[in-house]
Order: sequence, then C-alpha cells, then structure tokens
Amino acid sequence: MVYFFICDRTNFFMKENKYYSEFSFWLPIGYVTVLGLFFTEDSKFTKVLHRDQLNEWRGWMQLVILVYHITGASKILVINMHIKVLVSSYLFLLGYEQFCYVWHRGDISIVSFVKTVFQLNFMTVTLCLCMNRPYQFYYFGPLLSFWYLMIYCFLAFPPNITAQSSENNVIQYFYLLIKFICLFSIVTILFMSEVFFEKVFVTRPWKALFVTTDDDIHDWWSRWKLDRYSVIYGMCFGVIMVLAQRYNIFDDNNHSNLFSRGIALSSTLAAIIGMGSYITFTFLCHNELECSEIHSYIVFIPTVSYILLRNISGMLRTRYSSFFAWFGEIYLELFISQYHIWLSADTHGVLVLIPGYPVLNVIVTSFIFVCVSHEVHKITKDLLPFAVPNDWKLVLRNFILFLAILVPIGINDVGLPDQSFFSQGKFIKKSEHYKICLKKYNSTKKYMQYVYNRYRPVMKKDK
Repeated sequence: MVYFFICDRTNFFMKENKYYSEFSFWLPIGYVTVLGLFFTEDSKFTKVLHRDQLNEWRGWMQLVILVYHITGASKILVINMHIKVLVSSYLFLLGYEQFCYVWHRGDISIVSFVKTVFQLNFMTVTLCLCMNRPYQFYYFGPLLSFWYLMIYCFLAFPPNITAQSSENNVIQYFYLLIKFICLFSIVTILFMSEVFFEKVFVTRPWKALFVTTDDDIHDWWSRWKLDRYSVIYGMCFGVIMVLAQRYNIFDDNNHSNLFSRGIALSSTLAAIIGMGSYITFTFLCHNELECSEIHSYIVFIPTVSYILLRNISGMLRTRYSSFFAWFGEIYLELFISQYHIWLSADTHGVLVLIPGYPVLNVIVTSFIFVCVSHEVHKITKDLLPFAVPNDWKLVLRNFILFLAILVPIGINDVGLPDQSFFSQGKFIKKSEHYKICLKKYNSTKKYMQYVYNRYRPVMKKDK
C-alpha cells in the first residue's frame, strides 16, 4: 500500500497522458496472443468450461482490457464495444460458476457467502482507505459483489434447488423457472425507472457504496444497466449445461468431440455467424449510447458463440494456455491494481518510472504491477481463514469489528474530488466537496493548490 500511495498520491514519480494509436494497441495484443498460444498444454479436465479453461478465458480477457486502458483506446467505438463484451463475460461466468457450484454441492451457507465477498472486496476496501477513494471508484469489484449478492439471494431463497433435490422431482424445475422470472422482473423494473433505481440505491445505510464523492449515482446506473442481464444469461446457460449432462445430450467425460460430425459442423457454423454478427454490429455503431442499449440484449450471442467454438472440438476443449490461465487466477487484483501502480492519477494518466524510454518504462512498470497483483492475491488467500473462519459465530464477531472500525472512518472521510470538478480546465468552486474541504484546508488557495498538484499530470491546457 505504501508503493500504491507513492505512485499515485505523491509527485515522486512522473505521470504522462495516454496516447492512442492503432500500432500501440494491436502490437501488444498480438504479442500476448503469441505468448498465450506458445504456452499451451494438456488439461487434466475434459468438461465443458472446466477450471483451466475458465482461468484461461479470464486471463486473456484481462490482458486485453489492460492494453485497452493503458493505450486510451476507449475513444474508438468498435474497440469500446468489444471491451464491453469482455466485462459482461466476467458477469456471465460469475452467474454460470455460482449456479453450477450450488447445483452440484448445495452449499449456500452464510460462511461460504462471506468468504466470496471477502475475496471480491478485500483489496478494494483496503485501497479505498489508503487512497481515499469512494468504493464505487473501483467499479469492477462492486459490480461483481452486487451481482454475487443477487445470485446468492436467487439460489438461497426457498426452495433450494440442487442436483440431488431435482433428481426425482420434476416440480423443482418449475420452481427454478419461477425464480428466473422473478429475478428478471426485478432487474427489468429497476431498469425501467431511473428514479426508482436511485431511490433504492441512494437509501441509507448502503448509499455510500453506490455514489461518488459528489453523491452522484450516475456511474453506478450506467454500469449496472449495461450488463443487467449478463448474470441471468450465465445462470440460464448453467441450467442448460447441467440438464444436457443429466440427459446425455452430449458427453464431455472424454477427449472426443461433443457432438456427431453433422451437429458439430452446424454448431460451429452457427457460432461463427454469431461472432460475425456481433462484430458487424460494432462496425455499424455510430452512437455509443444507442449501441449500449442494444448491447444488453445481444451480448450473450458472442459469449455463447465463443464457448461453442472453444468446446465442440475435443482437442481444443482439453488443451489450454497456461500463460493466460496464470493471469486468470489474479484477474481481479490486476483489474484493481492498475488504477494506481500501472496507470496513474486515478486511471487518467500513465505511471512513468523511466522518463524518456516509453517501451522500457512499460516493461518495468508492467513487471512490478503484475508481481504486486500476484502478491496481493496470495495475501488475500492467506488472510481468508482468519478473516472468515468456518464458524458463523466467529464470522459475525469479525463483521461487527469490521463495522466498528469502518463506520467512524466513513463518517469523517471527505475523499478526493472527481474529474467532474474540472470544467474546461477551471475548478468548480460551488461544489459541495469544495465547501466541505474548505474547512480542512482553511483557504481556497491552499485547497486549489492541493487539487492542482493532485491532477497536474493529466490536466490539459485549453487551446
């Protein structure tokens, strides 16, 4: 955390703006693709979407997202829409994995729930405290946490439907259908009324989890509605998979192809058409807002198409890239750490350790960034048994202690200003944040100097 603070809260290291070019984006994409293909090996698993394959998927998606962020490629709409698919795929996999886990193991204990929440939020909460940023700033962790809570409520709400309970009881499938309809209805109702959405999420005591330092919930609203059905798509796909395996529609217990030759060719063709259709859609996009509205309804097409292409062939299904899989194990830490020790100025710039040598600088900062992310992942796993013991009483005790520490900090915390405090290079003095912090810094001049030093690396001059 000291390294995080030095990199992004002091002037010890330089920062610079992002500059996009097709060469700077596609060269690292091509490089990591070659590395990923080079480090391939046989997996000990043969199932569709087995553990190695899931880690591989998360890994290559995370590497693409990192390249997207450091090169500032968000201004290119086609690339932007494809990155939206990758973020949505994480939620799809979350829904799929959690459904399959509960279906096969029947574990919906509160201890299991808290363990997952701890793993998703340990680094995020620590950075919020150390870097003085709102919880919603690290949007990926909150997004995963919220949808995991929805999945848990969906699966834990009676009746509990598992492989064992549904084996000789067909009515369980009807209950499962009712659950899906209810979840879909809740999500749709929240989406249909932004006013109602705000009333739900700006309600205390959880308001602080969804707003920025300006008490603005627009960022959460935008990210929530973009992938509002992705988790449902993932759980529905999980239902299809477990039923297909139960009724022997395909056999993934060996290294052979999933289907007969004719069905395999037809499925492959359908998957290629699905991928091609979405790619064509992104090239036809001319307005991000309009395309984002459509995205929510069709994002499952490229995701399912990729799954089909990756798993129909037995040879492809049982091999994986150990290079991508390694990164996939630390994907969450990579996503969150990049904000301060790879990028800078809260993602608006790029960290510079070696001025004048951009390529060497990226190599060095990337190496440190990956090593730090790996260590944070390891520390999180090591602390998990102590933070969340297997006894629910001890879990409750730790939770109360956590609240006792966190609540006073949250009440007295002000936080740093967001980029919305700058309009055409000028500081907006009438903001609520300014009024609060003015007391802390005693004068307008001192506070504005503090803000200027904070954002100086990425503030652009008006021309």
